[in-house]
Amino acid sequence: MTSPAGPPPTGGGDGEQQRLKLLAVTACPTGIAHTYMAAEKLSQAAERLGVDMKVETQGSIGAENILTDNDVRTADGVIIAADKDVDLSRFAGKRVVTVGVAEGIHHPERLIEEVRTAPVHSGGAAAAAPNGTGSGSAGGRERSVTYKALMNGVSYMIPFVVVGGLLIAISLSLGGHTDPSGGLVIPKDSFWMDVNNVGVIGFTLMVPILSGYIAYAIGDRPALVPGMIGGWIANTGSLYDSEAGAGFIGAIVTGFLAGYLVLWIKRVKVPKFVQPIMPIIVIPIVATTALGLFFIYVIGQPISWVFEQLTDWLSGMTGSSAILLGAILGLMIAFDMGGPVNKTAFLFGAGLIATGNQAVMGMCAAAIPVMPLGQGLATLIRRRLYTEQERETGLASLFMGLFGISEGAIPFAAARPAQVIPANMLGGAVAGAIAGVAGVEDAVPHGGPIVAVLGAVGGVPMFFVAVAIGTAVTALTTVALVNVSERRLRAQSLVDGPSSKSEPALVGVGGGAGDGTTATGAGALGRPSAPTATQTSTSTSTPTSSASAPDPAASPAPPADAPASADAPTSADAPTSGEVLSGYLTRRTVKVRLVAEDKEAAIREMAGLLATTAEVRDVEELVRTALRREALGTTGLGEEIAIPHAKTDAVTAPVVGFARSAEGVEWGALDGTKAKLIFMIAVPESAAGDEHLRILALLSRKLMDTGFRERLMSAPDEAAILGVLREIQ
Repeated sequence: MTSPAGPPPTGGGDGEQQRLKLLAVTACPTGIAHTYMAAEKLSQAAERLGVDMKVETQGSIGAENILTDNDVRTADGVIIAADKDVDLSRFAGKRVVTVGVAEGIHHPERLIEEVRTAPVHSGGAAAAAPNGTGSGSAGGRERSVTYKALMNGVSYMIPFVVVGGLLIAISLSLGGHTDPSGGLVIPKDSFWMDVNNVGVIGFTLMVPILSGYIAYAIGDRPALVPGMIGGWIANTGSLYDSEAGAGFIGAIVTGFLAGYLVLWIKRVKVPKFVQPIMPIIVIPIVATTALGLFFIYVIGQPISWVFEQLTDWLSGMTGSSAILLGAILGLMIAFDMGGPVNKTAFLFGAGLIATGNQAVMGMCAAAIPVMPLGQGLATLIRRRLYTEQERETGLASLFMGLFGISEGAIPFAAARPAQVIPANMLGGAVAGAIAGVAGVEDAVPHGGPIVAVLGAVGGVPMFFVAVAIGTAVTALTTVALVNVSERRLRAQSLVDGPSSKSEPALVGVGGGAGDGTTATGAGALGRPSAPTATQTSTSTSTPTSSASAPDPAASPAPPADAPASADAPTSADAPTSGEVLSGYLTRRTVKVRLVAEDKEAAIREMAGLLATTAEVRDVEELVRTALRREALGTTGLGEEIAIPHAKTDAVTAPVVGFARSAEGVEWGALDGTKAKLIFMIAVPESAAGDEHLRILALLSRKLMDTGFRERLMSAPDEAAILGVLREIQ
């Protein structure tokens, strides 16, 4: 019986293949868009690859589709796509891939492939480990512990700021009256003053919540108390002779200090009888006392001075300096649409709201909806440049933009990064600059027309002007850049022939590449149309190559009644209606007996086998790429199977080879078996989508059938091997 941490499960006794079963957890700091986009992309990729997957989303409304103990027990692996702290202790003994949430959106198929060979999680909350590596990742990029801890604090802080800011804004707009000295004043004994006071409490709690949950992400529950009390001290300047306090900067400092202080105390060896009370009594008391006194007597005043200087400098910004700050913040907001750069600018603006400086958040708020509104508008302006699916996505993007969800533009940026990201940044910078020079203010940490409708924006007319102009700039720039790109593609298609014509596609829709490449026409997938038997046949003395291939027009096929010669190719040479893997694997890329005795030699021999086709132009680069992939984790699946693969421009079109090894080659498979059935997959970087993953999925599923493997091992020659391989559908 195969353990959950072992290779993909094999078929049962009835010959039916048991599908790979994976789990996933997605979470982003705000818990609004990225969380659910990553979940959807992972689910779609799993369905395409024939994998069972259940995804738990840890969004702003709490965890949904929660993974049960039974789910975990029967799972073959777990994917964590999160930019905040996720408890991994429940996944002990399972293969776990831990990456940022953006990886789940952009590369879901790759994560599904990598989890097969990911490290086994040994237990504990590894996502919060101080080295930032979590349980390890077979690929992708996991956020550092610093980033994840900060975003964890921000995710818990945001609801307090939103509630506090909106209640204050509503109470001022409905219950306030103009004061002769300027501004709005609420009567002290009125109902709206009570509403205002509730909002103030939300703002007051914002700073300790930020500090406490930063600490929690690093040191777990024992760090929560010192983190929150430290944040309260940081926000109470009277404790260390400061008028304004250290604000959100002080909260960030106390959060990290508390978290790492608790981690250090945890490492101290104590008698066994003391251990049970360490997390609930000793650690909180020692850490809270040490941190509180250290902040009051040592670092409180210096940090508060820095915060006061920053606030004064920002408050004094007018004219050209406000334009420059607004443009910079707009560029940051638009650059990665909810990513770390965006969150840095957002946190900067949100943290200054409580100080009374709402202008910085006003600049951010004007830039936030520009990207989704601009991309949605672009699909309406030049509909012919977009597919039907992209136009539908554009309508959804417009809707998200109205509610200040910048992530609505991500599908467009993923499909056409070279055109969309510069256009987004230009529009965001324009909107931020206009809001800066106009003195637009925002009392809540959010953007989009929704905050203006709810009364949280000061300077509403100019806010809408900034959003409208920024949106128009993004839309027009996007249309212009996409139009130029399309003309270039059409010009290239005239040079390369009709097979090179490309049509853009969104990530996860119709096979979009997701890396800025475009999807080729239906069925092409970056390769020529399936050749005829005459075109693919070769003789021993005259191998076909791209340089010497005869012109089909000059060398017509023999007539149907021409006599067959002894050297005439058999039907097995040509991928006709029974072609193997869409025609990528042919008789010339099949080898009955592999000579190599080790992995590297086997990969070199397989690369040489692929080079017998016209698709390989650099054998050494193909070998290097395949070996680099092996360094990330073995492609030995167990059950005497290995599927090395490479995505490289060393090949001009997808090509697959197969060879058998009688003695077997040591491939590092987890079940200890040597590889006797070896497939090698090579696809060009420019191939639409992740074609190698599609091929890999087809092979992996079929090779789990014991009967299929036995037939493949016993096939006497190339023609018989091809006959067995035609069963792959």
